[in-house]
Amino acid sequence: MASLGDLPPNPSDKTADESLQWERKVIHDLAFAAIKEQRNSRRWGYVFKGLIALYFIALLLLAMPQGQHQPSQEHTALIDIQGVIAADTETNATDITKSIRHAFDNEQAQGLILRMNTPGGSPVQSGMIYDEIQRLKQKRPDFPVYAVIEDICASGGYYIAAAATKIYADKASIVGSIGVRMDSFGFQQAIKQLGIERRSLTAGENKAFLDPFLPMQKKDVQHAQLMLDNVHQQFIHVVKTGRGEKLVDNPDLFSGLFWSGEQALPLGLVDGLASSDSVARDLIGNDIIINYTPKPDYLDQFANRFASSLHQIGYKLTSIQVY
Repeated sequence: MASLGDLPPNPSDKTADESLQWERKVIHDLAFAAIKEQRNSRRWGYVFKGLIALYFIALLLLAMPQGQHQPSQEHTALIDIQGVIAADTETNATDITKSIRHAFDNEQAQGLILRMNTPGGSPVQSGMIYDEIQRLKQKRPDFPVYAVIEDICASGGYYIAAAATKIYADKASIVGSIGVRMDSFGFQQAIKQLGIERRSLTAGENKAFLDPFLPMQKKDVQHAQLMLDNVHQQFIHVVKTGRGEKLVDNPDLFSGLFWSGEQALPLGLVDGLASSDSVARDLIGNDIIINYTPKPDYLDQFANRFASSLHQIGYKLTSIQVY
């Protein structure tokens, strides 16, 4: 009689074992896949958190005030007067005059170069920079100030340059435009054609002065012209004071015209043709140039530009510009 041990293996038992092993393998693979996915998720989470942290650190660094350093070696100081001169741009009187004072106060600075590349701008901001240079020159008369024109130095830019000891330019630079302008628009015909009724209440006879939605009044134009002529005379006085007998007797100088650097030389608007490097090397006597241009605060700049853009159009309708 055959014993139980002698019986052949049951095929169903083998199938059950294989199925159990397969299930274990699937569970094992799924578990490891889940663990791997969690590790990858955590790894990417660390990466993104690190990037966010670096972003905020960069913002904080940009927001930190950039203090002026005190160079310990003798050098030529340089300040860029670049772009439109206005209270809400990088070239504003507050920042520029602060840097100019820093250059004058540093005994290691042997001279200052104003590197000009500006079409002009506000006569008030230009005048404030001009006046501060004149004041500091009285305080330290042995400290030369040179204006070096690159592409353009017109109107308010030349207003500032007139404070320099000497002015230099490239032969192809644009120089001049000694004049004043006031821009506006007239929409009275447009709103009439569109059927728009203009409603404006004022207290004060001249409060609607040069209203762009109303026809121009003769008395408004006359008053505005007197004001522009007054500012123009201030500009002419500044140029004549700064340039003195170097200017030729030519009425076109103050007509708002502009010239190339080569043409400006015989007119007395510039003293020679040179670059910032050659002025530092040959005139100041020190080709080590240190830039004193104020560093922009990017966060404040963004906030200011966003705010100023909300009223910029209305401001430009009535503002005086020396372009």
